[in-house]
Amino acid sequence: MRFEARLFGIGVLFFVPVGLIYALLSGGEPVGTVAIPLVGGLVGMIGAYFALLARRIDPRPEDDELAEIADGAGDQGVFSPWSWWPLVIALAAAVAFLGLAIGWWLLVIAVPLGVIGLIGWVFEFSRGQHAH
Repeated sequence: MRFEARLFGIGVLFFVPVGLIYALLSGGEPVGTVAIPLVGGLVGMIGAYFALLARRIDPRPEDDELAEIADGAGDQGVFSPWSWWPLVIALAAAVAFLGLAIGWWLLVIAVPLGVIGLIGWVFEFSRGQHAH
């Protein structure tokens, strides 16, 4: 997590000065003058969270500059190779965006379809209470 904290810290060092330069060169245009430094603040909050998280967990191979590729070997997580639920969520998103072009009434179809797809994807491997 140290790498991610540094990456987002560099984002703060970029967005805040660029926001100030933008404010000077644009003559104080209100939207960009406020929005660009706020992006720097948001990036700073994410970087601070990653820095706090890096102190709580053990160092990962990604944090060591001299690490080998083999240091990161092993399980990287549990992934479902044949899940159909992402397609249901994508269909719900497509219907929702179609609703922006055609009519808001399509959201009546898209929202329940998205909720069903999300619940199905989250509980895909659950088989009863406390199942692992």
